[in-house]
Amino acid sequence: GPRVRFGPSPTGFLHLGGLRTALYNYIFAKKHQGTFILRVEDTDQNRVVPGAAEGIEDMLDWAGIPPDESPRRGGSFGPYQQSHRLDFYRTACNMLLERGAAYRCFCTPQRLELLKKEALRCQQTPRYDNRCRHLTPTEVAEKLSQGLDWVVRFRLEKGVEPFQDLIYGWNKHEVADVEGDPVIVKGDGFPTYHLANVVDDHYMGISHVLRGTEWLTSTSKHLLLYKAFGWDPPQFGHLPLLLNKDGGKLSKRQGDISLERFARDGYLPEALLDIITNCGSGFAEKQIGRSLEELISQFEIGRITTHSALLDLEKLPEFNRIHLTHHIENEGLRQKLIREVQLLVEHVYGDQQVDQEVLEKEYVERVLLMRKGHISFLKNLVSSDYSYLWIRPSVYREQLQTISAEVDEIGKLVLGLMTRQGAVLSVEELNKDLRCLQKQTKETKYSSMMKLLRLALSGQQHGPSVAEMMVTLGPKEVCGRIHKALSS
Repeated sequence: GPRVRFGPSPTGFLHLGGLRTALYNYIFAKKHQGTFILRVEDTDQNRVVPGAAEGIEDMLDWAGIPPDESPRRGGSFGPYQQSHRLDFYRTACNMLLERGAAYRCFCTPQRLELLKKEALRCQQTPRYDNRCRHLTPTEVAEKLSQGLDWVVRFRLEKGVEPFQDLIYGWNKHEVADVEGDPVIVKGDGFPTYHLANVVDDHYMGISHVLRGTEWLTSTSKHLLLYKAFGWDPPQFGHLPLLLNKDGGKLSKRQGDISLERFARDGYLPEALLDIITNCGSGFAEKQIGRSLEELISQFEIGRITTHSALLDLEKLPEFNRIHLTHHIENEGLRQKLIREVQLLVEHVYGDQQVDQEVLEKEYVERVLLMRKGHISFLKNLVSSDYSYLWIRPSVYREQLQTISAEVDEIGKLVLGLMTRQGAVLSVEELNKDLRCLQKQTKETKYSSMMKLLRLALSGQQHGPSVAEMMVTLGPKEVCGRIHKALSS
């Protein structure tokens, strides 16, 4: 099967753009019984953030798309961190130097800075002028003996071959015409992206490179490197940009879009995977609520279009509502949600809780099943709107009397109904019973009776239907709350 890789730089949190690249690689690997590799690209040592690499792997696990080979899991093509692979790059670089495909460059940072300023002054794109390309072996030896600092540059040749991108079709970029020879090994002995990624993709047996479209123009340069090494290149597929729905880049300005934040805010990973593939392409149809299994079975790389993918994050709560509904309907996943709700309730209402019974599994499960489809996040259940589920409201007889003078009659009728009902309650039956009860009152309208019962049971003016409240709370609690309100 194919071998694909996701190669993030550990410079911060994993964002939605990175998640999307990882997801397409994962789906492609799983669709074709292949291997998905995480490779940490930490050759720019100044920008490495401690703990970022671990955080990225944690988030791939959280999202349900774990790598088969990675720094943490290991594998037979390691190490999976570029800073531990310097020997590979040194050997490869020497190979290019011997073949004359690369050369040492002794230009000082000051000289390069002057070239840049001069180019900008003439309204040109700054590029290295390839001066050191023409040094003779004697000149090189002399500069080395003087102990001068040097970097290694790759000699760009004219006349690049076109390549067929899996998404963009035939492509080529005459890199030698627009840029100077690129640095492949820096003064600190670390490789640049171009060298490291070609060498690693070769030695890790990567068959397909699926990466963001910002690398499309570098691909011709990478193919020149493969040619200089005499290696067969992988196939390339460049993924269109992920943009805000207004067409701007997804930036930090849009607020924090790291996975850590979405996880903390109570989003389900399924909702994120669904929305970032929904706005992109590669799938037969666009329906909300697709599971990872469905994404894998529907995926075809040929369906990815070159249009930018516009992400409308305002729709994310709706995606979450649909996936949360699926979780609640699924017996196994529901057990996990029950435990999460119990922890949320303890956290929010722990000190005001009257009764440990509200944390019983059966009760929490009933709450989830009754509110399924109405909530977008689990944490909605501990908002003030739903406080009556976890703590008993304080409601006084006078308040109820302002709604109807027949407080006691209504109370007695409902208590009678509850004791008759036994334990098995359904919202439909209860609605019918409440209609009948209202006919037994003298002058209370149905809407007033409902308002009175809702207040007595929840202390609130609005919320789910009274019948739903009664079914959720259960007969014993309903009776208790009505007694309490009448006797206060």
